[in-house]
Amino acid sequence: MEKKRGSFSSKMGFVLAAAGSAVGLGNIWRFPYLAAKYGGGIFLLIYLILTVTFGFTLMITEIAIGRKTGLSAVGAFQALDKRFKFVGYLACLVPFIITPYYCVIGGWVIKYFVTFLTGHVGDAASDTYFTTFTSLTGSPLLWFTIYVLLTAIVVAFGVERGIETASRVIMPILLVLIVGVTIYSITRPGAAEGVKYYLLPDFSKFSATTVLAAMGQLFYSLSLAMGIMITYGSYMKKDNPLEKSVRQIEIFDTCVAFLAGMMIVPSVFVFSGGNEEALSKGPSLMFITLPKVFDNMTLGGIIGAVFFLLVLFAALTSSISLMETNVSIVRDKFGWDRGKGTVIVGIYVLLMGAVVSLGFGPLSFIKILGFGILDFFDFVSNSVLMPIVAILTCVCIGFFVGTKTVEDEVEINGKFKIKKFYRVMVKWVAPICLVMILVFAISEALGLISV
Repeated sequence: MEKKRGSFSSKMGFVLAAAGSAVGLGNIWRFPYLAAKYGGGIFLLIYLILTVTFGFTLMITEIAIGRKTGLSAVGAFQALDKRFKFVGYLACLVPFIITPYYCVIGGWVIKYFVTFLTGHVGDAASDTYFTTFTSLTGSPLLWFTIYVLLTAIVVAFGVERGIETASRVIMPILLVLIVGVTIYSITRPGAAEGVKYYLLPDFSKFSATTVLAAMGQLFYSLSLAMGIMITYGSYMKKDNPLEKSVRQIEIFDTCVAFLAGMMIVPSVFVFSGGNEEALSKGPSLMFITLPKVFDNMTLGGIIGAVFFLLVLFAALTSSISLMETNVSIVRDKFGWDRGKGTVIVGIYVLLMGAVVSLGFGPLSFIKILGFGILDFFDFVSNSVLMPIVAILTCVCIGFFVGTKTVEDEVEINGKFKIKKFYRVMVKWVAPICLVMILVFAISEALGLISV
């Protein structure tokens, strides 16, 4: 067991690692889909407003909790108030549920990257390629295993040598790639209409549903309510300015989401003749629609390979943070060293992920509340547990522990510039909004409402 808890070596190392956690598959395909579905520019405007209010409040709370206690979620909540120890356990459940199925999708990304890299663009663009591939047994499991091993190797090297080093390399490359593909995308013939739809707010399309959808995307995009930011906060040095770091993380994450929309929306508009429905939800956008777009694009094979490479980088930074959180939890609980913790968690992810992967093939007959295996895990973690954890976190800090706990932690590095605003947000605005998200998400998933 390490003599002391690991830490990030620098302020920028922490920001890049935390931003890497936030930047993931949700930014690359969920954000563009939602932006197209909920009015383009008006969705983007609402999302930006919520980032600097709602998102800031939740993120600074979690990072401050982690840095103050120096513990992962269970220990952190217990240290704050023993009555809220159960919230730590709920938060811990989230990454343990998400990591296996997230790694399955990561394996799909590697498969598509290799497919484009080897020149099989036409194959990937066929209507049946994705469903045929995922329904197999051996091939999806192989790519999934490779992805898990890549993630586990980084985590095994620790906070500074593994996570921070990987983030310092991956994040700048990801940013360069996404800027390059975005420039190419918006300069294609006919892309101007897609850019206009994406950037110019149409207030006639404003609705409560649009606001709730933007809240939900922000909530998931910033890696909140799953113990990740508490864990990363526990690795944060006291001389790192907390408020400034949170702003930098939000800027980085929002820029990637914005550029992903700019990269995907105009391209699909060109390909579909302005049909917003072409931006379909879930895996079909990334693994069915976009390969068709690349197949009809000049230099599409090269652009497609670069696109899936940047998606792979984005996915890896998030899965690294998910697995690191899992490892941190078991190490804090059982006192294991990093190597043993990583191996145990890695085996768990491989076993659970295999079940998820086979859920598209031999185990496709299994349905839970009408959901397939992956969709059920996604529903439980994203639509149920994460909002509940966030609500309870706000209640814990706002009404039991006291906002002064977070405020004092922030003010170690100087004045908390928006202290009064933070108090109102964490005690009243954030919990109310989170309850609305919880009700909305569950109702939508169960088919009680149609949006």
